[in-house]
Amino acid sequence: MSELKPLTAIAQKALDYAKQLNATDASVNTSIDKGFSVNVRLGEVDRLEHHCEKSLYVTVYFDKHKGSVSISDTSDQAIKDAVEKACNIARYIQADPYHGLAEKELFATDIPDLDLYHPSALTPQAAIEKATACEKAAFATDKRLTNSEGVEIATHEYHNVAANSRGFHAETSGTFHTVGCGLIAEQDGQMERGHRYVTVRDFSAMPNLSAIAKTAAEKTLSKLGAKKIKTCKVPVVFHRDVSRGLIGHFLSAINGHNLYKQSSFLLDALGKPIFAKHIQINERPFLPKGIASSAFDGDGVAKQERAIVEGGVLQHYLLDVYSARRLNMKTTANAGGVSNLFLNSQVDGLDELLKKMNTGLLVTSLMGQGVNIVTGDYSRGASGFWVENGEIQYPVSEITIAGHLGDMFQHIVAVAGDAEPYNNIRSGSLLVEQMTVAGG
Repeated sequence: MSELKPLTAIAQKALDYAKQLNATDASVNTSIDKGFSVNVRLGEVDRLEHHCEKSLYVTVYFDKHKGSVSISDTSDQAIKDAVEKACNIARYIQADPYHGLAEKELFATDIPDLDLYHPSALTPQAAIEKATACEKAAFATDKRLTNSEGVEIATHEYHNVAANSRGFHAETSGTFHTVGCGLIAEQDGQMERGHRYVTVRDFSAMPNLSAIAKTAAEKTLSKLGAKKIKTCKVPVVFHRDVSRGLIGHFLSAINGHNLYKQSSFLLDALGKPIFAKHIQINERPFLPKGIASSAFDGDGVAKQERAIVEGGVLQHYLLDVYSARRLNMKTTANAGGVSNLFLNSQVDGLDELLKKMNTGLLVTSLMGQGVNIVTGDYSRGASGFWVENGEIQYPVSEITIAGHLGDMFQHIVAVAGDAEPYNNIRSGSLLVEQMTVAGG
């Protein structure tokens, strides 16, 4: 692509200049990101933004001394200045025996086409018209929808070149398209918010905007008339909208940087049962059009499909080159995070999951930061629905759910097959056997 050629030239200039300054090694990442976003609220254009941003991130090594600089001006002089600054930083930073590029044999050499680049012909005017129609369709659903946080439509494309002094060179391009609808409903003096956001690689895969509006409206209206409940210990279903966050806490706990800092409740958990036996968690980095698909990680190391959890047993930590060295292990190519994580189990629908729970709490929204990855303690504000005999009875709010992540993972009874393809973590709704629910 035409955008990649100048990026390759920028990367090579930075590497060449680092070599001239006698750097032991160097790595560069340069990119261009461009697109626009519109927001329509109450039938009026609230915001229209265009962007076109270039960036260059340079890291140099002098033996085990490391220096990094990021710039947005990619002129020849700015590149030289950035490399010089990175070299100066490295000379003054204390040496770290674990610093350095990955071994050459680990770098990705075969970069497959993962079908990530799908630029849209959508114009700002067309986006405004679509957003206006989407909001109008939402308001037409019910008179209790009295206000809007707006409908946003955004589209952008990126082009990236990553390279280093050990021969690694990769060129990638991709697109993201997003539609979001946020609404406010009012009834008897009570106001509730609800939203629906969808991100895809290819705009043609975007759900119909009227369907997005309908979902946002239904989610907002369903919260009206919320009641408080008494403190109890009951089964809890985490709706797919929030179950991803629960899996995200697990990923934080097995992140190599938290592990070498002794800041995780899952220290020494490798090879041990962490989840219920029916749980399987897989990373699929080569998924075509995947939200986080990539053939290599932030270190340039080739990615692999892998089972992170198999039969409930933890098979791999999430390691980059640096944390792997600190732990005397091998990198798992997870610099920058995971690439398309799938939580698999026996498949139930959400309705079947509620019937299996019989009586308990369906959580659809979480608030607060009461999660301690060091101890595993979990306590968060929540709202959702009270369920009896497998049927939703009424919305509930102003409650707190509490437990321990280790116990919660071990006691996942079932996972619904309702995961959506619009996120990096694909988890359906999941049922936890029991948690403490603190009400009013």
